This record gives sequence, C-alpha cells and structure tokens, in this order.
Amino acid sequence: MTIELNETEAVAWQHLRIAVLVPCYNEEAAIGQVVAGFRAALPTADIYVYDNNSRDTTVSVARAAGAIVRRETQQGKGFVVRRMFADIEADIYVLVDGDATYEAEVAPKLVAALVENQLDMVNGARVTEIVAAYRPGHRFGNYMLTTLVARIFGNRIGDMLSGYRVFSRRFVKSFPALSRGFEIETELTVHALELGMPVAEIATSYKDRPVGSASKLRTFRDGFRILFVIFMLVKENRPLAFFSAIAALLFTLAVLIALPVLGTYLETGLVPRLPTAVLATGLALLAFLSLSSGFVLDSVTRGRRELKRLHYLTIPAPQADQGGHR
Repeated sequence: MTIELNETEAVAWQHLRIAVLVPCYNEEAAIGQVVAGFRAALPTADIYVYDNNSRDTTVSVARAAGAIVRRETQQGKGFVVRRMFADIEADIYVLVDGDATYEAEVAPKLVAALVENQLDMVNGARVTEIVAAYRPGHRFGNYMLTTLVARIFGNRIGDMLSGYRVFSRRFVKSFPALSRGFEIETELTVHALELGMPVAEIATSYKDRPVGSASKLRTFRDGFRILFVIFMLVKENRPLAFFSAIAALLFTLAVLIALPVLGTYLETGLVPRLPTAVLATGLALLAFLSLSSGFVLDSVTRGRRELKRLHYLTIPAPQADQGGHR
C-alpha cells in the first residue's frame, strides 16, 4: 500500500533531521530491500544499520545499498536499540526491524502524524491476512501481553510488540533502555505510558519475510522473557499495587492458617499447635512489612517519575515548519 501525502504535509517535516534505525542480525536476504525502501520513502533521512554479530553478508549488503553501517557486539535487540539511541543525533527517529516485513511507504505518514500533532511516539500497528507473516501463536501472545500491559499501565497501544515505530527526540533521549532482547518493545511502550506522553497508532501492512530470511523470535522463550519484564516493570513503576498484592496474599494465608488455632483456643483456652500459631503470626507480620515497603517505594517511584518527566520536558518537541500547516 502506497501512502500519498499532500504538499503541505511533506513541507511540514522536510526541514527536520530524520534517522532510520535498523537493528540487524543475519538479515542478508532482507536488509537490501529495507534500506532501498526507506531511501525511497524518506529521501532526506540518514539510514543506520546496526549489525549485531551477523555471520552472513548483512554488513556488505547494507553498505552496498547505501546505509551507514555500525556494529553492536553485545548480543540482543535491547543492546542494539540502547546503542542506537545513545549514538545517533536527530529530530525524528524511525525504528524498524531489518526483516522487510514492514512497509517503508507508510513512513512519511507516521512521521507527518508525529510532527503535525507534536507526538512522542507513533506505533505501526500490524495488519495482515498472511498466516506465515503473523503466526497464530505470535498473534495470541501479542494480544495477551498487550492486554496485560493495557490493564496495568493504560489502554493506548493495541500492538505493543510492533517493531515499527517513530519517536521524537525527547522520547529517545529520555528513554533508559534497560532491556537486552526482544523485551525492548515492552519497555518502549511502558515508558511512553508511564510519563503520559502523547502517542498514536497507525495501521500498517505486515508482510511475510523474503525467501532466505528466518525469524529470530522464539515464541515461548521470548514470551516468558517479556512476561518477566512486565512483572519487573510493575514492581518498579507500580510498587504500591505490587507489594499490596503480596501483602494481601500473605495475610490471607496467615488467616487461613490461624483459624483452626483460634477455634481451638476459643473452645479450650489452649494453643496446642504453637508452631502453627507462630507461622501465622510471621506471615501476618510479613504482610504488614510488604505493605509498608509498598508505601515507601511508591513515594520513591513518584520522585523518580517526576525527575524523568522534568528531563523529558527539557527537550523540545518536533516543530512543524512555518511554511507548512499545524
């Protein structure tokens, strides 16, 4: 699908520095097509391909296609994104996988949406009828994980694991990037939701890989990693809810264990099962300790969020050109 922009939409962002960031690992069959597609869609953009220890000809193919090729030796997409965000200076960042499954033609529309509405992230939501491109297991896993994040952090993104996004400079330079692998998409989404950034989502076609290109995503292994990252992000960003849930569980166990002991005491005035009584008391104390920790850490988290928000606000949003419309 080709996206046609009118003249004023093009003028609105043509003065901005745009960087297309492509993390790559063994993508010799696809990377040339990706670079050529984005060179045609965004002629003024710099296209960076970051190779992540490829054992094939990814580097030479990307360089021949006209990309600026750099390397990241720490294995994992999260490490690559962290390096790209730290190294590259631009006004607009287009992050896309190097597997040629995303349509480059829609990039101007994503960039225009970000600039015209002064957004910080535009997510390319995948739409496809090709079963091989978006396997049922991956589709279900994405739905489950996206729904979980939406319930906890806010329902503003429908395809949390999309590898096609456009960011403002202030998003990129305020993003801590702590993930190592494919969990990075989850962290990107939660960062935007936690700071209340203006975001949008635009449907984009999703294609199957070219012949000779293989997916690096492992459904169960990476799915559990993403689930663990969500667990940790809840602990870091919602400590009161997290530790309150633990406190409720511990206190419920304490009550269930203590009820028989309490019943015996009320009948006889004796506590024959002293170890059980001690266990119930210990669990109740742990419950109150967990709840107290939640309150303390919630105050700390609020302070950290305010500092991140203040740093984010020191970086200006991308501005539409005066010759374009707003």
